[in-house]
Amino acid sequence: MTSAGNSPSDPEENPQRLARWFCRVLATWFGTGFLKPGPGTWASASAILLWWLAFWLHPGKPWTSFAVTTLVLTMGGIPISGITARETRQRDPNFIVIDEVAGQWIALIAVPLRWQYALASFILFRGFDIFKPPPLRLLEKLPGGWGIMLDDVGAGLYALALMQLWIHLAPLR
Repeated sequence: MTSAGNSPSDPEENPQRLARWFCRVLATWFGTGFLKPGPGTWASASAILLWWLAFWLHPGKPWTSFAVTTLVLTMGGIPISGITARETRQRDPNFIVIDEVAGQWIALIAVPLRWQYALASFILFRGFDIFKPPPLRLLEKLPGGWGIMLDDVGAGLYALALMQLWIHLAPLR
């Protein structure tokens, strides 16, 4: 019997349901994964906007805290995306986009706050994520959240490497 105002679907009465809901909210990056077309592209764009806002509001290059936040998001994204995929009985549903956010943030680590760098990072990350050069295609085949997240981590690392080469060898003036 439930108390007045509470139903069996009330999150307070069902912590597992609340946990699944929370995983879905994060896995879809607050619903961004449901945007069409190209939910991964929308997620990457939202990741850049959040990165830009964070560094604009807190000038002084807090790269360490950004890198730690990216690591936490990536590590948390593994179980979160795995749970959400399992709940939907799909291997890697298009609406799970926390992996794109993590990969895009990896690509932006230690990148100066310039629109040219942000755009290049976006193009590089999306290109690597879509075309999946070796060994990214193999990482995608890992089970559960590992496969969902690690191919995007790899794409982010590829983009990060090229961004750092550009920044250090031919920086914008």
